[in-house]
Amino acid sequence: MNAVASIIETNDATETARAPFAAFMCDELSSQILHPLVIERGWSPDMIFAGGIAAGVRMLGGMPCPEFMIVDLSESKDPRADMQSLADVCEAGTVVLAVGTINDVTLYRDLLNAGVHDYLVKPVTGELLSAAIAGAHEALMTPDTDETPEDETPGERVVFVGMRGGVGTSTLVSNVAWLMAEKQEKTVLLDLDLYFGTSAMQFDMEPGRGLSDALENPDRVDGLFLERAVVKPHEHLAILGSEAPVGSLQEPASGSLQQLIGSLSENFRNVVVDVPRQMLGAHSDLLAAAKDIVLVTDYSLTAARDCIRILAHIKQVAPAASVHVVASKPTGGTQEVDQKDFENSIEHATDVTVPQDAKALMTAAQHSKLVVDDAASSKLAGAYKDVLAAVTAFDEDEQETSGWLGKLFRKSA
Repeated sequence: MNAVASIIETNDATETARAPFAAFMCDELSSQILHPLVIERGWSPDMIFAGGIAAGVRMLGGMPCPEFMIVDLSESKDPRADMQSLADVCEAGTVVLAVGTINDVTLYRDLLNAGVHDYLVKPVTGELLSAAIAGAHEALMTPDTDETPEDETPGERVVFVGMRGGVGTSTLVSNVAWLMAEKQEKTVLLDLDLYFGTSAMQFDMEPGRGLSDALENPDRVDGLFLERAVVKPHEHLAILGSEAPVGSLQEPASGSLQQLIGSLSENFRNVVVDVPRQMLGAHSDLLAAAKDIVLVTDYSLTAARDCIRILAHIKQVAPAASVHVVASKPTGGTQEVDQKDFENSIEHATDVTVPQDAKALMTAAQHSKLVVDDAASSKLAGAYKDVLAAVTAFDEDEQETSGWLGKLFRKSA
């Protein structure tokens, strides 16, 4: 405890100084193996502590976060939850190497998805640990080449709003986001239906648990936070959503959603937002944050009325945004309002008409896929691609020609 107190006192004096290294181990043997490796790199062996990850979480509350950490999960009853607790007290850019006794590929993948650099299963040898430390230290010293260059063309921020339930808004959003990811564009889908969102479900996944934290503290949203908060059905697609118990969340603070979208834009090239229309009254900042706004409708009197009202609202709060109207054709071909009359009433043309294809949707769902992935040549998939073309500047032919080159230079996970 004296060593710990001395370190905390030193940190108080230097305020924001970060130690290059710290380790929190559960057993003496692992600490002994680590000891000469630490000295060899010029680090202080006094920064090897007992107590495992639990001790690390406690101690980091009183000392600046080291640049590189080794944490032992051997005594952890819930490694995933403990790693999340550690992440909450870590600073951005911290490299973490984990060791433990559980030899499970699912745990390994979950830890990597949570931002851990590597996970070693005990017993560890000096050679194995030395190689892992060298790899982690190299990652610490290497700039993140996955960041978007400052002079690169800004990505898309697209907000989708359904005029009423059942017009296929969430399905459309998921397919468009997937198409963006397929073009090697780092994309996030933000599902703001906090209680009944279906974005993750469409990929046969459960949403992460970080959206409520992001809404309460949007300024904390960084790359490390997002690694814990999102689920990833695709290498280039992340989903930030929620299935919170009904009534359990507070109303997002004014301006927090716009701030959240801004934070996401710093970490993803494309931000695609699925917004329940009832949120627009209190959160017009959602529209102001968008480059493109897509209104998803059908040819009904109610939808025509609501399109008129929301289009007028957009002119007031987001006059610079490009607005697109996407209409779903009704089953059987009957509709309340003729397309031409509908367009005249809302004073806006229909940019894309989405055909009904229940068979393609059902088959894709049975395969746990999206239509654009499962039935790419269908008319329905073609309509989704038309929506993508309307809201982005992607060149389809250019992407087809150069896509394999992108794969060669993609940063390995």
